[in-house]
Amino acid sequence: AKMAAAASDLLTGWCLFGLALLVILIFCWVYVRKYQSRRESEVVSTITAIFALAVALITSALLPVDIFLVSYMKNQNGTFKVWADANVSRQIEDTVLYGYYTLYSIILFCVFLWIPFVYFYYEEKEGDDGNTCSQVKTALKYTLGFITICAVLLLIGAFVPLDIPNKKNSTEWEKVKLLFEEFGSSHGLTALSFSISSLTVIGMLAAITYTAYGMSALPLNLIKGTTSASYERLENTEDIEEVEQHLLRIKSKCRDGRPLSSRDRRTLQQLEERLRTLRRRERHLESIEKSWWTKFCEAIRPLKIVWGVFFIIVALLFTVSLFLSNLDKALHSAGFDSGFIILGTNLTNPLNMLLPVLQRVFPLDYILITTIVMYFIFTSMAGIRNMGIWFFWIRLYKIRRGKTRPQALLFLCMILLLIVLHTSYMIYSLAPQYVMYGSQKYLVQVRFIVAAYNQLGNIFRSLLDVSILFPFNLDQCIVTRTYLFLHKFWFFSAAYYFGNWAFIAVFLIGLVVSCCKGKKSVIEGEVDDDDSDMSDDELSVYYH
Repeated sequence: AKMAAAASDLLTGWCLFGLALLVILIFCWVYVRKYQSRRESEVVSTITAIFALAVALITSALLPVDIFLVSYMKNQNGTFKVWADANVSRQIEDTVLYGYYTLYSIILFCVFLWIPFVYFYYEEKEGDDGNTCSQVKTALKYTLGFITICAVLLLIGAFVPLDIPNKKNSTEWEKVKLLFEEFGSSHGLTALSFSISSLTVIGMLAAITYTAYGMSALPLNLIKGTTSASYERLENTEDIEEVEQHLLRIKSKCRDGRPLSSRDRRTLQQLEERLRTLRRRERHLESIEKSWWTKFCEAIRPLKIVWGVFFIIVALLFTVSLFLSNLDKALHSAGFDSGFIILGTNLTNPLNMLLPVLQRVFPLDYILITTIVMYFIFTSMAGIRNMGIWFFWIRLYKIRRGKTRPQALLFLCMILLLIVLHTSYMIYSLAPQYVMYGSQKYLVQVRFIVAAYNQLGNIFRSLLDVSILFPFNLDQCIVTRTYLFLHKFWFFSAAYYFGNWAFIAVFLIGLVVSCCKGKKSVIEGEVDDDDSDMSDDELSVYYH
């Protein structure tokens, strides 16, 4: 009976997983094809981008699965299910753990080998005469540097000490250390965990830069909308007339045979480039004004406003929850030396209160946690799309619909891979108790002495055994593999803690900036001075 129940649950899980995988692959294909340049698209770079984006989304979906499995092994009354004995529970935990390590190994392969190689290959292809062997050799030479970094991280992780200096001898902290010892018995897995944690720190920086800004920019852009295409076209026509008049005034200076001064020649060149850009804008605005997509967007404008208000409420809810969770760690954790780790919650936050309420109606809590994960991914995409890809103060690439270079798409997918690694810790910060134990409960037998008077007036005492249901317990509940993985190294946990404060600060700054900015142009980022006239044909595909 136990085997039949387990097989049925396993089959259902695999069916849902297959359906989710199909949806993810379709979304990744549509997303990459939507933004890639038609003139510069390459098969290998397209496949790489789709695969990397799919790995990022599948990895982010593993957190709800982990929480569901540890919760599914217990009944609502706090007892383990019949089939969930010690061996089966251990097998399920190991399966989830191996799933994490498999996906994280693929991420390491993508970040340190595949994506760098494809990137440098196409960089060399643009500047070479078409010699494939030379391009492959040069790409391998640059990729070797990334492989060296990965090897160094693996070696450090294999020998890094896991003993955490403990200044406060607390019972809870000793329990956590025992979990670490059980989880970190293999040096090979420890090396992989250290490498992934190192990438997670980089993902934290990317989340602070892109996700925090995207959480404020995306909803406010939906609320404010874009300027009217007809109004922009009218303004653009006036600008064209003004530039043409300025050009005629400068050219009139050389009608009598006199040469133009160097200053006038520079001004003339700048005005001609400006005129070409304005005429491209004119063609794009005309296409947008006549397109059915623009009319459809105008029709659903009220719905966009509703979604924008909803997203900004969700963003504020996340920020308040993150602030209260970090404040709880600052007040009640063992401090920096323990990575600011705490068990349970002392200061509750709105999200941590909402999830236990939704647990009463299956599967609302899993839908919410999945929605939160996807929200972080899509706001990260919005942040990268609005800001572009930067290296400190240098802007490397822009993400534009139908005109994004293959190298920019590879960068975008690599950044998303790194952000996904940090997403699990962000969710833990928002709802620490739920991420640790899911919906598990446990029973405690409590004995009461009941006193009463009988008919003769004599006092009568009896013992009453009562079972009280508590939400979680470290000894009697199964901890998710996500939690153990996140807190394997205390110094990384400390870095994540300070990163959360930076995330809150950047979100608030981005919110103020987004509120002060006006409406976006209907062709925001679609027409630039360095575009060629051939690029007009690429964008017109989306409006006809």
